[in-house]
Amino acid sequence: MEPGDTARPGPWRAVRALPPRLLLLPLLPLLLGRGLRAGAAASSAGAAAEDSSAMEELATEKEAEESHRQDSVSLLTFILLLTLTILTIWLFKHRRVRFLHETGLAMIYGLIVGVILRYGTPATSGRDKSLSCTQEDRAFSTLLVNVSGKFFEYTLKGEISPGKVNSVEQNDMLRKVTFDPEVFFNILLPPIIFHAGYSLKKRHFFRNLGSILAYAFLGTAVSCFIIGNLMYGVVKLMKIVGQLSDKFYYTDCLFFGAIISATDPVTVLAIFNELHADVDLYALLFGESVLNDAVAIVLSSSIVAYQPAGLNTHAFDAAAFFKSVGIFLGIFSGSFTMGAVTGVVTALVTKFTKLHCFPLLETALFFLMSWSTFLLAEACGFTGVVAVLFCGITQAHYTYNNLSVESRSRTKQLFEVLHFLAENFIFSYMGLALFTFQKHVFSPVFIIGAFVAIFLGRAAHIYPLSFFLNLGRRHKIGWNFQHMMMFSGLRGAMAFALAIRDTASYARQMMFTTTLLIVFFTVWIIGGGTTPMLSWLNIRVGVDPDQDPPPNNDSFQVLQGDGPDSVGGNRTKQESAWIFRLWYSFDHNYLKPTLTHSGPPLTTTLPAWCGLLARCLTSPQVYDNQEPLREEDSDFILTEGDLTLTYGDSTVTANGSSGSHTASTSLEGGRRTKSSSEEVLERDLGMGDQKVSSRGTPLVFPLQENA
Repeated sequence: MEPGDTARPGPWRAVRALPPRLLLLPLLPLLLGRGLRAGAAASSAGAAAEDSSAMEELATEKEAEESHRQDSVSLLTFILLLTLTILTIWLFKHRRVRFLHETGLAMIYGLIVGVILRYGTPATSGRDKSLSCTQEDRAFSTLLVNVSGKFFEYTLKGEISPGKVNSVEQNDMLRKVTFDPEVFFNILLPPIIFHAGYSLKKRHFFRNLGSILAYAFLGTAVSCFIIGNLMYGVVKLMKIVGQLSDKFYYTDCLFFGAIISATDPVTVLAIFNELHADVDLYALLFGESVLNDAVAIVLSSSIVAYQPAGLNTHAFDAAAFFKSVGIFLGIFSGSFTMGAVTGVVTALVTKFTKLHCFPLLETALFFLMSWSTFLLAEACGFTGVVAVLFCGITQAHYTYNNLSVESRSRTKQLFEVLHFLAENFIFSYMGLALFTFQKHVFSPVFIIGAFVAIFLGRAAHIYPLSFFLNLGRRHKIGWNFQHMMMFSGLRGAMAFALAIRDTASYARQMMFTTTLLIVFFTVWIIGGGTTPMLSWLNIRVGVDPDQDPPPNNDSFQVLQGDGPDSVGGNRTKQESAWIFRLWYSFDHNYLKPTLTHSGPPLTTTLPAWCGLLARCLTSPQVYDNQEPLREEDSDFILTEGDLTLTYGDSTVTANGSSGSHTASTSLEGGRRTKSSSEEVLERDLGMGDQKVSSRGTPLVFPLQENA
């Protein structure tokens, strides 16, 4: 024992006497046990985490598989709807049923399927949760949410009113069959609009071009402002009676007037085509509806762009108004130019390449260039509907002449099938959307007011314009035609697509619901009454579209000469718009030879100093063809001074000059003096249709005797 140590128990002293590392020996079992238990706990926690992660991955895979299955079921639903519609259409055509058109039939089938999906399928999703982001003052298009260390991406679908937060649809199937509005604009609308331009009957369209432009541009603007102002009065009434639960501005009313002014008389035109109704009435309705859609969409875009200066962004501002007018003109002219340029480029490619040796490649290029016009215009801030419409007209006028025979047939049939399927798909979706759309706002006052406003707007559109047009027309638009045009103002695919494109606000949701009901009513009721209305108005049916109308009917545009007494005695020529007659000479002499294989050689129309350019641009086929290609629209656009009657070595012009033989024709006062050469011509040709040559283009031109 060392000095200073106190007496301790024996065992403690023994332990103290041991080396320090030996002191840990009694604690090893305890420490080892704790370590093993801690390791086991960590190991079990890791295994649980791995099991949980595996279960989450398995659940995610199952959800993805279920989502894929629901996508397949939703697309299969629409395919079955179209299949059923096609079979029923065949049955209706076989039984000659005309009280219901195929589009109305597609809407009925869509309604039935919508009811089944709405009330026959259970809710399959219950994991929605409302999260508050009170620090943010605007909505974001994409959100990244951190959930337990994992980030998930969420995209914006739209605004939900506070009263409907707890009633958000929990049915995944209903969500699947609700398409993105961009699907309608980028996929379904282009083939419908392009087919309208590509299948345009130029002969009857340009004969009534002035009237069509007046109805489409001025008439649509008048209809838009009348409907918009009337609906603003309806909105004020709703506010007084307490049926307006949110904001509804004057610009919203004008926007509704623009989208609902887009007519789509597809049902009426289909019946006209089937019954071979009067071709001029068909041209007026078809031309108005084609250009009217383009005007309506540009007009709606201009109204959206209306932004007055100051705090009140919905008050009238003259500067903002004229700015919107400028935007309208800029968008329309830019879209028109883009569509025409795309058609010209396609015509040049098909002319100066040998794609016609490979019809499949030729058809594929034609299809892609035509469809890309719509997307290109939208990407550049213009309107794809206007661009693709005029692209179709340009393709039909120029590119079609350069295609091989097989490609001509393919392109016609391809866009006809796409037009049929897309249109019936849209009408089927309309019926489905009545029950599957989650943001309907039904307002009886607004709906009734919309029907009244549309009727008054259509009346102000047709009757006053027809009165002023008849002041300058040689052959008037009869009252029966005006009543039929008033009756045929159906609303359809374009109005629906414009309404569904933006349903974020309360006002837009009410517009969409009202537009849907208006389309239902016009397609079912007005479309079904087309045949009785034709009979009641005594409008001719069974008319050959290639036959000129009789001269004694004032509903048709047939000119007999310049003098009032020249009835039946002069060469008849079809009336065409004077603007188009001015343009036709330039097109026939320069554009057609440059862009196609038809027309006179540029070496004969361009100045001598352009000889090299003319030889480069003129197609070899023009020199090889002994008979120039006949242009369908040339027989009604030319004036009498441009016509030359050729027979053998004789050349007789309409103004009386002749070539090798002497022949003269006087068109004044209904009198006609004939020389011996002309008498020989008439006797040999039997006074039938004469072959007329206008600058190398053979035409058919009837000659008539005085009674």
